[in-house]
Amino acid sequence: MSVDVEPGKGRKRPTIRDVAREAGVSRGTVSRVLNGGNLVSPSALAAVRDAMARSGYQANPHARSLKSGRADSVAFLLTEPQHLLFEDPNFAVLLRGAAAALADRDCSLVLMLAGTKTERRRTVDYLTNGHVDGVLLVSSHSGDTLARELLAAGVPVIACGRPLGLERRLGYVAADDRQGARHITEHLLERGRRRIAMITGPMDTSGGVDRLEGYRSALGSQFDDRLVVHGDYSRASGARGMEDLLAQTPDLDAVFVGSDLMASGALAVLDGKRISVPGTIALAGFDDSGLAETLNPPLTTVNQPLDTISREMVRLLMDVVGGGTALGITVPTTVVVRGST
Repeated sequence: MSVDVEPGKGRKRPTIRDVAREAGVSRGTVSRVLNGGNLVSPSALAAVRDAMARSGYQANPHARSLKSGRADSVAFLLTEPQHLLFEDPNFAVLLRGAAAALADRDCSLVLMLAGTKTERRRTVDYLTNGHVDGVLLVSSHSGDTLARELLAAGVPVIACGRPLGLERRLGYVAADDRQGARHITEHLLERGRRRIAMITGPMDTSGGVDRLEGYRSALGSQFDDRLVVHGDYSRASGARGMEDLLAQTPDLDAVFVGSDLMASGALAVLDGKRISVPGTIALAGFDDSGLAETLNPPLTTVNQPLDTISREMVRLLMDVVGGGTALGITVPTTVVVRGST
């Protein structure tokens, strides 16, 4: 027997009862399939899925969320100004990876920005009122109370990057920033560079702190804090940092920049001054999100596996939503050598 589900006047939406009759199983079996397929034989699972496809049955997500107590959605929360969402390719890669990982779990992704006081207030109100099951927190800054507010409200949170000051309370997935920075600085030393400067990321982020520490540890006794300037991961701050370094230390022969986006700004300054890269100054970045290989010359950089990071963030978050313990995971990085060094 088949169920007539062709749309039209008077046609009703197929129900679990219809699917059960079509598949020749109980309604309880159909319900178990809809809730993950636990304790369902392979043959029954195949029969139910086939019946759902033939009947056109679609689960009612609202009814299911009422029954489970879950919203079946997760927030991707970016605590940066809106323009960086479109300027920094890292965020797009993380967003895409998280959306794909959540789609595999039949869960929706809600993009939220909290770069201003107004956005923060609205964000906290929304997230603490049960509209999402958890939060993927991207680009957290030390001293920012947003993560603490969410934790205090019992909202499951997993951070991208080590959350400074909250490592013991907040799960996270981070690239090994210190190792990557150390290895790329060692690469510059191996290329014969001796006056190696750095443009850091913001020092209230783990990436800013750990990449500077990796650079420092590679240089050892050669470290000179006069060769360090600070940026904020934006293209403009990379350009300003490069201008400052050239004014302060005209004899430098290499620059490690704490992100590819900042490195693109630094490269534009060097091009404008007709300073050869890598002939006069070698240039290296950090991220390898896609921008690096489009520059001229292509940028030597540190690859942090953003697709892996986003998938692991989703996995850890869903574990916490299900009652598991929040974990901190660090994934390895690799140096990708291109034409700029």
